[in-house]
Amino acid sequence: MAFDYKKEYKEFYLPPKKPGIVDVPEMNFIAVRGHGDPNEPDGEYKAAIGMLYAIAFTIKMSYKGSHKIDGYFSYVVPPLEGLWWQDGQKEINYAHKENFAWIAMIRLPEFVTKEEFDWAIQEATAKKHSDFSKVEFFTYHEGLCVQCMHIGSYDNELETVDRMHTYLSENGYVNDISSTRLHHEIYLSDPRRAAPEKLRTVIRHPIKKCGIAE
Repeated sequence: MAFDYKKEYKEFYLPPKKPGIVDVPEMNFIAVRGHGDPNEPDGEYKAAIGMLYAIAFTIKMSYKGSHKIDGYFSYVVPPLEGLWWQDGQKEINYAHKENFAWIAMIRLPEFVTKEEFDWAIQEATAKKHSDFSKVEFFTYHEGLCVQCMHIGSYDNELETVDRMHTYLSENGYVNDISSTRLHHEIYLSDPRRAAPEKLRTVIRHPIKKCGIAE
């Protein structure tokens, strides 16, 4: 049976609707950086998602070709994730999505080294005759975070974020969002197939204990 990161690491992908604290280890990702409204039909974000999945499936299906990756195991491609911010603001303003900056990303299995990632870029470029120069091997270590399962539209995420803030204040923590520790979302539902009110999204914020200096 294929290894499923969502099932094997439920503490990171399937949290309850009640906020909780988690210590997230270093992980490697396929990533694309960009700016702008993610809902633009032919926008930068949509193009980035296409590039991410092209590389993700090049790696996943590599076992069918002549290139054999050391340590390869059968797995389910992990869910799409995103780091989001707006320059000069610590809180996301959903009314101005055109000001979003983001890193769209998909987790890489542990057997994918930088060298194997580079092979996948070259392989996809040759087979699809597309430019994958924006795709990068991205290492991210989040550390201590508060997270919660958000059920509903992306536009209603502030309701869940407010509950996370309340939880932090009641437990002696504060948000620690910065230029390197960012608002994080993990998308467990496909918005093309699920009604907005049923979308499941993990929302995660970096935190620190109250009283710790910047």
